[in-house]
Amino acid sequence: MKPNHEKSLTATTEESSGGGVSSSTRRLLASWQRSQEYGVSPEIVEPAWAGEVPDDSLFYQCGQEVLAGLHQTLSNEPLSLMLTDAEGLVLNRFSGDSSLLRALDRVHLAPGFAFSEREAGTNGLGLALADRVPTLVRAEEHYSASLRTYTCAAVPVMDPVTGHLEGSINITTWSKTSPGLLLALAQSAATNTSTLMFSRSQGRAAPARPQGGVFRVRRPRLEPAAGTMRAMSAPWTAALEQATATLARGNAVAAIGEHGSGRATLLGQALRQAHPASRILCATVPSPEMVDAWLALWTPELSKSDTAIIIENADFLPAWAAHELAAHARNILSSSPRAPGAAPSLLWAFSAEQLDHVPQPLRESVETVVPVPSLRERPSDVMPLARYAARQTRLRDLDFTPAAERALTNHDWPGNVDELVEVVHAAALVTETIDVRHLPPGLLSRCTQKLTRIEKFERDEIVRTLAQPGMSVAAAAVELGISRATIYRRLAKLGLAPRRS
Repeated sequence: MKPNHEKSLTATTEESSGGGVSSSTRRLLASWQRSQEYGVSPEIVEPAWAGEVPDDSLFYQCGQEVLAGLHQTLSNEPLSLMLTDAEGLVLNRFSGDSSLLRALDRVHLAPGFAFSEREAGTNGLGLALADRVPTLVRAEEHYSASLRTYTCAAVPVMDPVTGHLEGSINITTWSKTSPGLLLALAQSAATNTSTLMFSRSQGRAAPARPQGGVFRVRRPRLEPAAGTMRAMSAPWTAALEQATATLARGNAVAAIGEHGSGRATLLGQALRQAHPASRILCATVPSPEMVDAWLALWTPELSKSDTAIIIENADFLPAWAAHELAAHARNILSSSPRAPGAAPSLLWAFSAEQLDHVPQPLRESVETVVPVPSLRERPSDVMPLARYAARQTRLRDLDFTPAAERALTNHDWPGNVDELVEVVHAAALVTETIDVRHLPPGLLSRCTQKLTRIEKFERDEIVRTLAQPGMSVAAAAVELGISRATIYRRLAKLGLAPRRS
């Protein structure tokens, strides 16, 4: 027989917090509810055995090194230090307390076992991964009775370059031990792991990801690229038509693709075509610690008639927030019956890189998943978008030289449309006719290897010299003080094509 979890947990947390229901309490309640929905036993943990532990990732190598060093200083403490992947699979475990290790083995909190909420119910590492925030779960707050002899602190670790969730640092101790600085210790280990990952990734810069913005998409200030919608490629048009048809039926759409590929733009255009009279709100998921205030800012708008919502980067949304949003939306839709032929009272759409990373309550609401191709998969869109970006910068049309058009079209655009707009905006600020000399040197190189600082300086000097009007390769060699054969070798090594007039 299942105990009344929500009642017992609420009583415990309110007693400890003085009567108010805090955000941490709501997170715990939402986690217990998810655990119940997953069918997790409230008595015995039965996690899944995943078998061999993958140990070839940068995250594993850095986390292993950090925890091994921490274990050396804490070997006599009743603590177990663990690294898990993003799915809750325990990758390793360090502890000098043999009795604690034997006890953890009995509940399968050991390498090779998956210990997410879905497998083990509410626990420290599972909740930290679900909500993507540092989490402390005390003894009585665990969903399963078999875990109530432990207190767990866990902190998620994000890839410092991509921002994707890699896994967590988990520290478990006996429930009778004061948690004290347990969470701070886990936070320090997580920070050190992320720092080490960044160092070993050769300092690649993390792409900027807008966070926490909420704005209304208005007319005639249409969403980005709307002015070139008819000039867009067949893959873009096909994705737009698919999203529009689904939204016209009043069903939810997920636009899936790389960051910066135009996912939210496509959803905004589709909503505008499907329901021209709707007000469209676009809400970009903020950092996890700001989600509570972010929800309070815009969710009251959901109950207003003819409202459409785009949630950007829904794969970064904590599970508890997705649960609240989905419940709120269901209440609105059930309380506002839709008349035949009338527009729905609420329309949902969201963007993400991978559908599997979107919290389940939102994922389950989707009827249609629309893949949004990256910019490198639709090169015919590059110049229409570039001309649009230039026009937005100077409020008039600008010219592009053939050399600039070739450089822009041939680039792989790892940052997608966002990167293209940034490059063209910078060039449009300084010229009426955009040429290769107005573009970043790295844009002209097809070299895939990591360049040293000296090689980057050499590349930039060659590009700067060759970009001068009327400059030939022979003349550039003279100006740079190297032979013609040498400059051709440098061009080949750096992946640069000789300037064609």
